Amino acid sequence: MEFLYENLLLITWQQIIMCGIGGILIYLAIAKEMEPSLLLPIGFGAILVNMPFSGAVTQVVNGVLQEGALSTLYEAGIVNELFPLLLFIGIGAMCDFGPLLSNPVLMMFGAAAQFGIFLTLCVGSMFFPINDAAAIATIGAADGPTAIVVAQVLNSQYLSAIMVAAYSYMALVPIIQPPVIKALTTKEERKIRMDYEPKEVSKSTRILFPIIITIVAGIIAPASVALVGFLMFGNLLKECGVLNSLADTAQGPLANIITIFLGIAVASQMQAEKFLQIQTLMILALGLFAFVFDTAGGVLFAKFLNLFLKKKINPMIGAAGISAFPMSGRIIHKMGLEEDNQNFLLMHSMGVNVSGQIASVIAGGLIMSLFM
Repeated sequence: MEFLYENLLLITWQQIIMCGIGGILIYLAIAKEMEPSLLLPIGFGAILVNMPFSGAVTQVVNGVLQEGALSTLYEAGIVNELFPLLLFIGIGAMCDFGPLLSNPVLMMFGAAAQFGIFLTLCVGSMFFPINDAAAIATIGAADGPTAIVVAQVLNSQYLSAIMVAAYSYMALVPIIQPPVIKALTTKEERKIRMDYEPKEVSKSTRILFPIIITIVAGIIAPASVALVGFLMFGNLLKECGVLNSLADTAQGPLANIITIFLGIAVASQMQAEKFLQIQTLMILALGLFAFVFDTAGGVLFAKFLNLFLKKKINPMIGAAGISAFPMSGRIIHKMGLEEDNQNFLLMHSMGVNVSGQIASVIAGGLIMSLFM
């Protein structure tokens, strides 16, 4: 009993705050259904690692080094970038590039929506070393695996805060994007209808696309080959037509298992002494800044094109150029229906959304190539 009270007295106010943050993440995952597959393991893991002398993390207790399961998982899957890359196989198997291939112009919106990353890089470099600023900027893509890989490759000392910010903002897409979009568009612009004229995409085109994208990305940004390659390999599994069971495994059981491991391994870095720093708040602010301007970049690019087009584009679809697939695409479709219940933007927004998935990975590769 005395030992129990001693442990209770060893809990610091910082650990109590971190447990509270973990509780908030669990609440958002369950009550609000915000990316529960990510926020639930991260939130629960934050509680695990903030117990006094927690056996979940590696630490010295009474002069003896004790190995922790979450620290071991982190070393096995995050430090060597294994978990994020394996997750990309599952994401690639989920992606349907058909709408993008039938209307390749949508790729431009994915590129435009990476504007916030490079703007944040410039702003962040005033407060952080350039490698840390580059890693922080990738939060804006709303692509957790890419943010992890970039931060790890660039040896950022703020990896834990970057990981948590990236996944938190992915979950907050339905809250952050609509106000930004409405602030930059008029009601008339949001009502613009876009006819969907599907074009037949041949099987050979679907098979060649991931191979060609990997080769092109490898030439432009060699550091992105692993990121792009694993994403495209997952898509190739889906499109080749002879490995349906592997494609189903990649986007189902494999993605689910890796997501659990990834989330709880991320939480191993949320120990109070590492996380509760003024730099963490700055990273969260810069991540939000990047996210907002990525969204704005896509919308403003669409508005710019409309100055020259006879057949106008609904500028909201530009916001789907971030990497939060398929959440962002669905949000744009929903916003279109709210303005006009006959305005169906789903196929256009999904085409932009998958282009954003590719563009964010290439942007991450460019950043690694520039600052490695």
